[in-house]
Amino acid sequence: MARQRAIPGIVPISAAALALSGLISCLGGMAEQRAGMATAGAESRILPAAVSPPDWKRCTGLPEPLPDLPKPRTGFRCATLKVPLDYADPSGRRIDIALIKAPASDPARRIGSLLFNFGGPGGDGVDTLARFAGQYAELGERYDLVAFDPRGVGRSTPVTCVGDRRMDEINARDDTPDTAAEEKAYLAGRAEYAARCAARSGGLLPHVGTRSAAADMELIRTALGDERLHYFGISYGTWLGGAYARQFPDRVGRAVLDAAVDTGIGGVDSALQQAAAFQRALGDFGAACARLGRKHCPMGTDAPSVVESVGRILDGLDRKPLRTSSGRELTQSLAMTGVAAGLYSRDTWPYLAQGLVDAVKRRDGSLLLMLADARNGRGEDGSYSNLAAANTAITCADSTDRYTPDDVRRLLPRFRDASPVFGTSLAWSLLECTGWPVPGDDGAREVAAPSAAPILVIGNTGDPATPYAWAAALARRLGGEATLLTYRGEGHGAYDTGDRCVRETVHAYLLQGTLPADGASCGQRRRT
Repeated sequence: MARQRAIPGIVPISAAALALSGLISCLGGMAEQRAGMATAGAESRILPAAVSPPDWKRCTGLPEPLPDLPKPRTGFRCATLKVPLDYADPSGRRIDIALIKAPASDPARRIGSLLFNFGGPGGDGVDTLARFAGQYAELGERYDLVAFDPRGVGRSTPVTCVGDRRMDEINARDDTPDTAAEEKAYLAGRAEYAARCAARSGGLLPHVGTRSAAADMELIRTALGDERLHYFGISYGTWLGGAYARQFPDRVGRAVLDAAVDTGIGGVDSALQQAAAFQRALGDFGAACARLGRKHCPMGTDAPSVVESVGRILDGLDRKPLRTSSGRELTQSLAMTGVAAGLYSRDTWPYLAQGLVDAVKRRDGSLLLMLADARNGRGEDGSYSNLAAANTAITCADSTDRYTPDDVRRLLPRFRDASPVFGTSLAWSLLECTGWPVPGDDGAREVAAPSAAPILVIGNTGDPATPYAWAAALARRLGGEATLLTYRGEGHGAYDTGDRCVRETVHAYLLQGTLPADGASCGQRRRT
């Protein structure tokens, strides 16, 4: 759970994704990078004069689409774009940005390209579009569906920190220290991780921030030959979209920002609000579980009793982990991650319920471990994506927040009040960037773009990872004609819930340019 604050959303989470799987040295040039990016509003000053069109080729090594989601009729094409490592030195070292495209299936009515970012920071775009393109089939008739792995991520030039075996140890370790010895081990583990990231990726770490990624998006737009950037950002992708709009307002086309992030609040407030949102989501899950009866939900007869049972299960794991079919143990930290993963979609609630039943009745942590592995980017073969490394690197590049253990101890009562289940872990997660080898830059928090074309911002009232209030806040911060759509539902994000009203509203904007009235709403949140 310690990584939950920093990973508000990686991919469009579905039951199938979780069931099948599938949020961080002395470095030279940081001051120059920050000074260079300060001119980001002037396109000609930070971008090279020209960029070559992508050399699209047949993709290799892509994952299969999720069950019941077809491949695009036009197939996929992949390419690599070369971009400056440091936009203050555009003629210097270049790094790779991996791209994937599904050409529009109705080219006669093609609007242009629709660029996706599915969330993170640290989430990939290439493999995610390969898995989920079928969810966007109607948009794919008139748009080339395009996604990319942001700098530092996946198939692009990646941040790397530790090997797979060490990641297993990190994800299993106690991230809610109760004693001085546990606290010492926790702090030592974080310091070791930062040192290994610096040793392996020190030259890349100063340059993976969101403003640089937004500049990459402008190069992608130019390379694609589009006059304006049409964009679909989810979770962290909404922050990235806002950063792009801030830097290049005259290039914004039709943009949808779903599961919005409030870029204007600091780490403490962000984590506290997320703790409360996850606690509410757990209560909603508990109410639904209790209605199934004791046979299917032995954890309790109402929402409070189920929530209390979950807390007791997690507390017990702090003392004695559970066995799993893999031979690995389900520790408290892994179980916390698994429970949080199960709250990302109402479709995953049955998996979460069964995982808790298995833990209570069979002393078997296998299903909760599977949920945690999916959330942590661990494949069935034991290999990890670079999700955690990229997540921490981008998070710490984008923030000057650097907290101390004393800060955490002082804040623990507030976090536990906000969430008896998740609060302690989220409080200790505030130390994610403490001791990080890059000082960070708050510039990406500024997203005001009043002159940009209208942007559709969507918030889900039951969202555990990006609380609903963040959507209204982001719309206000963008300014101009930014329009808020409310989805009254459960889970992270709105479009990928399949709600007909949300989809029709998004399609009306992206396909016809028709915005809803500001303050419009969809869905009907179920009673709990």
